[in-house]
Amino acid sequence: MKIAIIGHKRIPSNEGGIEKGVEMHAVRMAARGHRVVAYNRGSNNIFGKEFNEKPIKSYKGVKIVTVPTTDGRLSVPLYSFLATLHAAFARYDVVSYRASGSCIMIPLAKFFGLRCVASLHGIDSLRDKWGGFAKRFLELGERMAAKHADVCLVLSQNMKEYIKEKYGTESVLFANGIDKPVKKEARIIKEKFGLEKDSYILSLGRIVPEKGLHHLIEGFKGVKTDKKLIIAGGAEHNSGYFDKLKKMAQDDERIVFIGFVKGEVIDELYSNCYMFVLPSNLEGMANTLLESMSFGCCTLASDIPENAEVVEDKAPLFKNRNDDDIMERLQYFIDNPSEVMKYREGASDYITAKYNWDRVVDQMLEIYSGNTVEYNDIIGKGVGV
Repeated sequence: MKIAIIGHKRIPSNEGGIEKGVEMHAVRMAARGHRVVAYNRGSNNIFGKEFNEKPIKSYKGVKIVTVPTTDGRLSVPLYSFLATLHAAFARYDVVSYRASGSCIMIPLAKFFGLRCVASLHGIDSLRDKWGGFAKRFLELGERMAAKHADVCLVLSQNMKEYIKEKYGTESVLFANGIDKPVKKEARIIKEKFGLEKDSYILSLGRIVPEKGLHHLIEGFKGVKTDKKLIIAGGAEHNSGYFDKLKKMAQDDERIVFIGFVKGEVIDELYSNCYMFVLPSNLEGMANTLLESMSFGCCTLASDIPENAEVVEDKAPLFKNRNDDDIMERLQYFIDNPSEVMKYREGASDYITAKYNWDRVVDQMLEIYSGNTVEYNDIIGKGVGV
């Protein structure tokens, strides 16, 4: 097939879970002989211009088209419009729109007779970081995905029910994937941050309000421990929120912000943390949740349905947006290392068996071909349907 992907920021990239998914899908599809084109955005890296890289024309068998766009509120609609026009004249078998912002252009793609598959990675219109205009724009994209795409894919049962209730549309469950990693010794992080194995609790991801880091910081401040709380990640257009977090943490020297990280540093952080904490109040399917469990971390997550659905009984949960419950759960695991070990055992085998990139691609290709199949059905059939 000839496949176009529109909606991510750019690949390769460490700017978010959508970018991770697009890279994993596109490279695997190209390796299977499909002609895959990924439309990268020409805007600045969300974590700052210093992370910009020179545009590329191909990546591991995937053709890259860089679309010129601006920064700011017009970035996504301008990018999506230009990418869709380009796709219309290239005559793809299917256009895969990622995230609700890009989905606003689905009617334009349908006008040109293109098959459209929309992948919603979360209920973006409900994210705390967006104001009124952005929320309405994202909600419109969400509606276009639900009402006008040939297939609307969602990452959780909770989202599936939301789309059905709000738009009267049946959506299809898909998933993120994970590869089984190789654990790393604390080498770079020891030299750079002074971190030893089991000396810290880790939270990693974009520093935006819906990730709930203010609840984690407030809860951790009440925990009696010498372990550090390491907060890793860049601040995405939210310097005000980042400043708020730093102010909250300024009287507790155990709380350390280490900024944007990538590559082996991330692997070492996962491999050597005492626990991983995901305090998000809104997710689709968090890549960091899959990643932390794949490294065998004891992962403490908020009890939102999207997290509970992923971990089942293989990771502990705390009450969402509840500082006191975070504190109590953290203190319990600090005081009971045997419980931490219990959750570490089997976490990696469980999560890598349940969520597999090759099975995700199996499902995607079936759907792109016109066969509606849910991810859970792919699990039952195994890889290579």
